[in-house]
Amino acid sequence: MQSFLDKMSQLYYEGTPAISDAEFDLLADKHNYTKVGYTVTDAVKHAYQMYSLQKCFDLNDAPLPIDECIVTPKLDGAAVSLLYVDGNLELALTRGDGIQGRDITDKMRQLVPNECNDTGLMQITGEVVAPSSVPNSRNFASGSLGLKGSSGLEEFKKRPLVFVAYDVTPSWTANYACGLELLHKMGLNVVTRFNADAYPQDGKVYRLKSNAKFDALGYTAKHPRGAFALKEQVAGVETTLLDVVWQLGKSGAVSPVAILEPCVIGDATVSRATLHNIEYIRDLDLEIGCKVEVIRSGEIIPRIVRRLD
Repeated sequence: MQSFLDKMSQLYYEGTPAISDAEFDLLADKHNYTKVGYTVTDAVKHAYQMYSLQKCFDLNDAPLPIDECIVTPKLDGAAVSLLYVDGNLELALTRGDGIQGRDITDKMRQLVPNECNDTGLMQITGEVVAPSSVPNSRNFASGSLGLKGSSGLEEFKKRPLVFVAYDVTPSWTANYACGLELLHKMGLNVVTRFNADAYPQDGKVYRLKSNAKFDALGYTAKHPRGAFALKEQVAGVETTLLDVVWQLGKSGAVSPVAILEPCVIGDATVSRATLHNIEYIRDLDLEIGCKVEVIRSGEIIPRIVRRLD
């Protein structure tokens, strides 16, 4: 399962995810998978590391005092860093593994100001998002950053994408929201002002209001201690694996499909689920007749996430 999740993580950061974010989180939690990002081959180093957020599924277990936090939507797109030097946009990178990413400066110049009234070095991090009305909007946003060549850039210009900033390093102000307000005055969309109703979201972000307290808490190897993401737990349904059949996909690939004892998930009766490949079956130790947990990925695609007996 570790190798499968490695591949799913790489596809996600390359902009061609094969499973949903909710499903990946569930599988990662079930199988204690903790890796973040992936290593890119044409990599450029971020000025400051881009961290992921620790996850929380119940505010009763929140790692921070909620009344000291500002709450913003967790936009579901493609994370990007912008590097301004003496007021000029010098470099824009995909998140990559958080240490280094792929150069997308030509594309980001279409979405953000190329100049600002600032001196020194400043890294702004945020999310490139597409409206929820666009099918597979997160994949659309991530894939857009991977468009290549002059024709790819022209296509990028036509797409309904926006950049929304959610942090700046080093901190400008004593208060997090005040720092974002300055970015807004630069001409950037900022998460504290952005109307996210028409855009895909993946929970809420809780971040300490005080930059001094945020900085004092520091970081783990993967997460800042002064922020966390509140995410909705994906509930699975128990059923029985009755059989495995093989189907031929449009690409010509043959893949296994689980035949299940019919079960109700949400408003749908589910009797089949994807199994990806033989390694996935082996990793979950699936056998005919065993009890399994099934979810509907994105409330659409049924998938087995673990064996229960």
